[in-house]
Amino acid sequence: MSKVAIITGAGSGLGQSTAKKLAEKGVHIVVVDIDEEGGQETVNLVKQAGADAFFVKADVSKADEVKNYVDQTVEKYGTIDYFFNNAGISGSGKMFLETDVDEINKIVEINMLGALYGMQYVADVMVKNGGGAIVNMASSAGVMGQATVVTYSATKHGVVGMTKSMVAEYAKDGLRVNAIAPGPTETPMVKKYFEDNPEMKESSEQGIPQKRLGTPEEVAELVTFLLTSDAHYINGDVIRIDGGFTSTK
Repeated sequence: MSKVAIITGAGSGLGQSTAKKLAEKGVHIVVVDIDEEGGQETVNLVKQAGADAFFVKADVSKADEVKNYVDQTVEKYGTIDYFFNNAGISGSGKMFLETDVDEINKIVEINMLGALYGMQYVADVMVKNGGGAIVNMASSAGVMGQATVVTYSATKHGVVGMTKSMVAEYAKDGLRVNAIAPGPTETPMVKKYFEDNPEMKESSEQGIPQKRLGTPEEVAELVTFLLTSDAHYINGDVIRIDGGFTSTK
């Protein structure tokens, strides 16, 4: 019987790449995104890879919309085996004292509350069914301090904390929860950030020992490993995938 995965922010970037990689392993994908066009594109890519998929439009900062994508998954497939809790935004790149409150609230609502809502509703299904695997999207900014991303960094440090605490509560129930901490990666979100803040791109590349940005496919390989492999004793960890960017931090 095919496994079932929910991926938020699956309409582009890391979410879309992970959907394709999981589909190659025969995993059915519930594609969740606020962008319907991107979401449908991912559904088509998953089906081309030979797996089943459907799209649910959702704003992850709204608990009722999170509950809806979980309910639709259970109604369609009866279970949830894997969850890539990926949806997030970066912000404008302004220094913190120049950032308006509306931007702060939006980043916190999507990156932190959206991740919390997703874990609560998905983990409830998983625990009742005997377990499952979750990968939460943190960031290099969740394991170190970085300028121009104070609010984003706060939410990603929060994702690391919720990952570890969920394991403390529910590992005994068969739940595995890990986080990944990518460095600068060639996703649409990061490309837009660098377009708005061109001086940051050169600085980021020079700060990476491998002297290049990561690719979505490289991150998708890690997420797929953490969700689907037999490495069942990896739990509550934060895996950095950043070309050595945070190795000396």
